[in-house]
Amino acid sequence: MTVSSRLLPLLLLAACAAQGPPAAEVPLAMPAGAGDPARAAVLAAAPAFADTASLAGRPAEAARQAARLEWLAASLVQRPDWRRATPLLGPALEQGRAELRGALGLAPAVPPPAAAAALLRAAAGLDAGDAGRAAAALDPVSAGQGQALLQRLAALPPLPRAAQATGLAQSELMNDGRWDVD
Repeated sequence: MTVSSRLLPLLLLAACAAQGPPAAEVPLAMPAGAGDPARAAVLAAAPAFADTASLAGRPAEAARQAARLEWLAASLVQRPDWRRATPLLGPALEQGRAELRGALGLAPAVPPPAAAAALLRAAAGLDAGDAGRAAAALDPVSAGQGQALLQRLAALPPLPRAAQATGLAQSELMNDGRWDVD
């Protein structure tokens, strides 16, 4: 057995360890018939974060957009069809997510799947007219401050980093020919 043949198993093991376990899937609620979820999420989130005033008084929609940003930050640049995107996109989305979490009072350490799932459960509660259920859905990701988080969702401040990140994602979508994907 040569030195290189003895090192091969170690190199393969190191390569697998460097990749780590697959990321937990971040939930993303998209309307039926929305097509590619990445495209749909980008096209929904970019205008929402460009003008957060459009979400004023609409906490369920703000929660869905926040869940979309969680999904975009955790998943978009991991998708094979988005690997050609500018290397600035991933960090921009992470900064936008951090800015949004700060504005909402969502703990930075909450894993993206848990944050997105809680936001989507809150949106469903609000859609059903059950603000108590919505607040309870947010309690675990906001240190028991679900009601305060709902109030912040109803009146999001301008979020320039989230706007920049989702705008960059939309630009990448259009510039790489993904815009025409059905």
